[in-house]
Amino acid sequence: MSELVQEAAERDADRALLTVGVEEEFLLVDPATGAAAEAAEAVLAEVPPDLRGQVQHEFLTSQIEIGSPPGLQLDALSHSLGMLRSGLSEAAERAGFQMLAVGTGPAGPPDDNSPAIFDDPRFHRMIERYGMVSPGPGYNGMHVHVGIPGPEIGIEVLNHLRPWLPVLHAATVNSPFYNGRDTGYGSWRSVLWNRWPPVGPTPWLESHTHYLTLVEQLIDSGMLLDEGMLYWYARLSSHLPTVEIRIGDVCLSIDDTILVAALIRGLVSAALEDIEAGRPALPIEHHLLVAAHWRASHDGLEGIACDLFEGGTHPAWQLMRRLFERVGPHLERHGDLETVTYLLGRLHTHGTGAARQRSVFTRTGEMSQVIDYLATQTRG
Repeated sequence: MSELVQEAAERDADRALLTVGVEEEFLLVDPATGAAAEAAEAVLAEVPPDLRGQVQHEFLTSQIEIGSPPGLQLDALSHSLGMLRSGLSEAAERAGFQMLAVGTGPAGPPDDNSPAIFDDPRFHRMIERYGMVSPGPGYNGMHVHVGIPGPEIGIEVLNHLRPWLPVLHAATVNSPFYNGRDTGYGSWRSVLWNRWPPVGPTPWLESHTHYLTLVEQLIDSGMLLDEGMLYWYARLSSHLPTVEIRIGDVCLSIDDTILVAALIRGLVSAALEDIEAGRPALPIEHHLLVAAHWRASHDGLEGIACDLFEGGTHPAWQLMRRLFERVGPHLERHGDLETVTYLLGRLHTHGTGAARQRSVFTRTGEMSQVIDYLATQTRG
């Protein structure tokens, strides 16, 4: 009987672990100029057959997207992303282009010479609906999916995540340059992306019914074409049993991606524990969330962050350390603590993607060197 009890306990423990998967969007550029290139079709044609099921086109012909399979182990996620990044980088080179993990185009072209949208009926409807908001060299993000038991508890998870997401936003800044100039922001993509009406912090949600009603009302208003255009920073996936976190620029390196994915899974796990224990989420005023995300996109982890728990501002790394302490037991339960401790130390030493790009430009004075650095880091 004791063996049966032990087996049942092990099965329960397995069910308690949460899957995590990642989608990443990349920019395709002309190696000679660093400008966004209409290269998606040419690159997709060069992708090896064994990777094609995890690669697809994106909104613009200068973009390409990958998606990892969901899983429990960070090592498997890292391996999958490494295979996809290196395989696509090589495909881009065979087609005569470079692939960059960067939030938006560091070197031209200006918006009025942007690459064309991919020939897809939905994308054409987006252009018709949103007009001049839509063009650009490409806004490349990262979406992290974490498995949840169901949509009703998923709504509670979204409420619990709201105060923490600006800290992760700061960790992902990776687009300081635009059209050859330093924007003054860690994530210029965030500024451009927020021109889209559906983009912003997730509102406080009362229930899954409330969530669905809001989505329906936003579609009826014309602001959304469909549920897939609900670009809140965290949402329920429309096609998977997951919460989807979509705050950040695509990360410069695989290590950065793994770190952020693990921290997000830790936060979701912590939220589920709080919900089970009856600990309520902290309601935050919408405009304070907007301010915290703006500060995160501007400063990254190299500056100041808004403290949504105690008020005021603090060095961003102080809030990151608080987040790490919050998720520590959940990282350990998933077997992630050692990896995250190491990767967080590397991030603290070397800086965010934005800081590393600026360091290259400060050292060389050449945007072409930044482009080459991005290409090398992207490959992994």
